[in-house]
Amino acid sequence: MEVFSTIVDVRHALREERRRGRSVAFVPTMGYLHEGHVALMREGRKRANILVVSIFVNPTQFGPSEDLDAYPRDLESDLAKCRGVGAHVVFPPTPAEMYQGTPRTTVTVEGLTQGLCGRSRPTHFQGVTTVVTKLFNIVQPDVAIFGEKDYQQLAVLRQMARDLNTPVEIIGAPTVREPDGLAMSSRNAYLSPDQRQQATVLIRSLRQVHALVAQGEQDVGVLDREVRGLLDQEPDARLDYLSFVHPDTLEPVDTVSAPTRVAMAVFLGPTRLIDNILVTPGAP
Repeated sequence: MEVFSTIVDVRHALREERRRGRSVAFVPTMGYLHEGHVALMREGRKRANILVVSIFVNPTQFGPSEDLDAYPRDLESDLAKCRGVGAHVVFPPTPAEMYQGTPRTTVTVEGLTQGLCGRSRPTHFQGVTTVVTKLFNIVQPDVAIFGEKDYQQLAVLRQMARDLNTPVEIIGAPTVREPDGLAMSSRNAYLSPDQRQQATVLIRSLRQVHALVAQGEQDVGVLDREVRGLLDQEPDARLDYLSFVHPDTLEPVDTVSAPTRVAMAVFLGPTRLIDNILVTPGAP
């Protein structure tokens, strides 16, 4: 495994690999890697000859009151996990390396970024799409793997790649969960023991929606009230949003009459967690 912290070095190394006819898979991360990231890297290993992992806490996707400075970091542990999976190249640049000079260019995807997380984080996705475009230009991968836990991000990046004719196949990998169902996230480290226990309300709510839809319930209002009732039982839980949307367009739906993505964000104290699930009428 080779570690390169400069754009020049990582480009040179990958140029040599492509000259040898080797395909490249790419997993962009913000570090503090957990088993969810490891699953993405394993998928990348299956899909290409060379696995590249970036580790970069991107400042442009954090709002002014968000947790950029407090975001957990552990580069040595991250490198050990990358090495354990068999990553070939790791790229942990500094903000100064990624944003040289005064940037005057951003990448924006309209429509898909307005609802869900975009409602409370209005600058977030512009930061994501801009940095991912930059990383795609640096790495030039054949395939990139992202987790379905960040479902809106996955949909936005797929749209971006289509619109910009970016020659990258974007793969969505299933959400990896703790034994009690909580979606793995670097932000889970912020939770107190009591909040960690309460955090299972996200997956319990989504599974209850799934069960009700399987039994024939299609009214979004009824499903919404059911989830809010579960959240009311957890003293530290505060709903940011609960949305029922078309899986591709992310447009809200009033009834679950076709496959629907149910997405939610919940605050546990100051920590904001997200999760989502696909529900289909009549499906077990």
